[in-house]
Amino acid sequence: MRFEEQWITGARLALPDRVVERGSLLVQNGLIADIREGEAPSPAVNARGLTLLPGLVDMHGDMIEKELEPRPGTRFDHDLAILELDKRLAASGVTTAFASLSFADGLGLRSDTRAVGLIRDIVALRPHLLVDHRIHARYEISNTDACPAVLELVQAGMIDLISLMDHTPGQGQFRDMEVYVHYLARHLGRHADEVRGEAENRLDAGTEEVWEVARELAATAKQAGIPLASHDDDTEQKVALLQELGVTISEFPVTLEAARAATERGMITFMGAPNALRGQSHSGNLSALDALNDGSLHGLASDYSPMTMLQAAMLIAERNLLSLSEAVKLVTLTPARATGMSDRGSLEIGKRADLVLVETVGRPRVRLTIVGGHAVYHDGTLNRSTHGAPLEVTP
Repeated sequence: MRFEEQWITGARLALPDRVVERGSLLVQNGLIADIREGEAPSPAVNARGLTLLPGLVDMHGDMIEKELEPRPGTRFDHDLAILELDKRLAASGVTTAFASLSFADGLGLRSDTRAVGLIRDIVALRPHLLVDHRIHARYEISNTDACPAVLELVQAGMIDLISLMDHTPGQGQFRDMEVYVHYLARHLGRHADEVRGEAENRLDAGTEEVWEVARELAATAKQAGIPLASHDDDTEQKVALLQELGVTISEFPVTLEAARAATERGMITFMGAPNALRGQSHSGNLSALDALNDGSLHGLASDYSPMTMLQAAMLIAERNLLSLSEAVKLVTLTPARATGMSDRGSLEIGKRADLVLVETVGRPRVRLTIVGGHAVYHDGTLNRSTHGAPLEVTP
């Protein structure tokens, strides 16, 4: 369904700077063409009782791994996994999704070969997908053999975001080696001794040679206009090192010290929406809500669960930790700006018509998702019209 020219009326509008309790928005040729308070001037989709948000922008989601391998050793084809995840993203209100694919060193599905294949398949499938899929390359600095593959993809224009990861055991997300070993053993369905042996082989990640390769990759990314992110920062020193390489985004800082250091240096900090929704990190690190209360959190990403983005933002607004407009920015405008996309992320005239209609009574629920003027998800509950205008404007 494509909205060539269609008003949506009666909704509460979450604008960037305020909330309009009852307003109307015009979709025209894939863009937002008009926004006004009150009723639409012509036949419109009736959205009374619903809240209209910009489409959610997820700059870090690694859910594809679970689609490919829902149980250890049980794997499915790339195209099936991508198509199924695409539907789930649309139903969660995510209209722009960065697939976070790891160039790691062979733990589970995270390998150079797997990442390259998935990236090429996602790019090839884009014309057939419901939401706008981007590529987030997660480069593990200890895996220097992966650098040529990442550089080749950069040169081919297939990478939209790069994060520099340092998962050296004993620092970052897993400062306790045994916590790291037992987490991966459980997650991958492997024996702890096997994981421990592989982890010990990665303890050279802090060497100057490893960081020199990372510097070269960072310089190439900057030249190509690709934003850079850090990952699991734990100290002020780590933040300073990565900012020196050109990093502008701090992903999932694991300590308040690191989150504050990134904020003070002008970096944009992101944490997981599951963390914010649950009120705690799954691995015992920094709570997203604590970072928010400290003023050291700017955005949220799905991490591993797209359904949590909307839920976390609405919970933050419900608890009056932020206004509705500011809470919505955590999952829309902030990630759009951080990743260099000025054409989306807010309800403003001239921006892409990436929109989500949400019922906020009780548990928030997505009722309609529109991507670039196309209705890509509709659960059938909307009153189809006011003044007789159908939702399906064109076939």
